[in-house]
Order: sequence, then C-alpha cells, then structure tokens
Amino acid sequence: MIYLQTPISTEDISKLNVGDIVSLSGYIYTGRDAVLPKIVAHAENGTLEEINVDLEGQVVFHTAVSVAGVGPTSSNKLEIEESFEPLSRHGVRLFLGKGAISRETVEALERNRSVFAVIPPVTALLGSKTSDMETVCYPELGMEGLHRIKVDGYQAIIAAANGESIYE
Repeated sequence: MIYLQTPISTEDISKLNVGDIVSLSGYIYTGRDAVLPKIVAHAENGTLEEINVDLEGQVVFHTAVSVAGVGPTSSNKLEIEESFEPLSRHGVRLFLGKGAISRETVEALERNRSVFAVIPPVTALLGSKTSDMETVCYPELGMEGLHRIKVDGYQAIIAAANGESIYE
C-alpha cells in the first residue's frame, strides 16, 4: 500500500506504477461531464483564481456529490476523458474514476506527469471516508458542480502510469 496525501508532488507520481494500490487522504475535487469542460476552460483562460480553484498537486475524482454519497463514474465519457490532458497540464496529478481510457489519454498522462487510478464502485463504503463536502463553483449544476471533499483513506488501483495501462 502506498499512502498519498494531497497535494501530491510529481515526485510522488514518479514512484507509482500500474497495479500499485494507493490510499489517498486530504482534500480533493470532484467533477464529471457537466463541470469538467468548464474547469478546463478556466484553466486554459488563466481564470482559475476567479473561481477559487488551485489545481497544482490536486486530485479529480470523477463523481457527483449527493446525499447518497460519492461513487466513481465512467472516466471514458467524452467530456471527462477530454479533460485529462489540459487538467494535468495545469497541475492535476491524479484522476480517480472507473473504466478503460484511451491510449492517447494514457500518453497525455505520461507527458504531464499524472496518473489515473480506478476506484471500486463502493459508494456505501466511501461514505465513512468522506467529509467536509463543499461546493466550490457552479452550484447551479447541483450534484454535478465542482465540489471539494475531504477524504481519509480512499483506496484505488493505479490503472495508467508511465505510459502503461492496466487495460492493455
């Protein structure tokens, strides 16, 4: 087990390999197909500070936040997968979700010193490891806005790192 605390450094990322099991703690962002293209636009336009978002060393968990809890959504949805490269260029070091991602996305992660980890769809189990949920921006999107949550011991399997993928 490899223990990671946010923010995550590129040095931490360089030590991860496909198949490693990580335990993640700290504050992370959540987002999926409704909000991630908006966050990418802010990152590319240099306006992240306007929405109180700092991506350096951060984690993005592909999920919505609701009273039912959090659980991974498919990371290979077009709007989600297209966010990997620009968000990693702007500092996101780890993406959490589920499902196979494309070879192009695996290569983009390697270029930008980031990784992708799959997290089992165990919403009920994540509830006791999740606290301090707050909406950061786009509250009109409800559970699909950008949220920041505090996690304590989320376990995930590194699925893409160093140009390799667990799915290949």
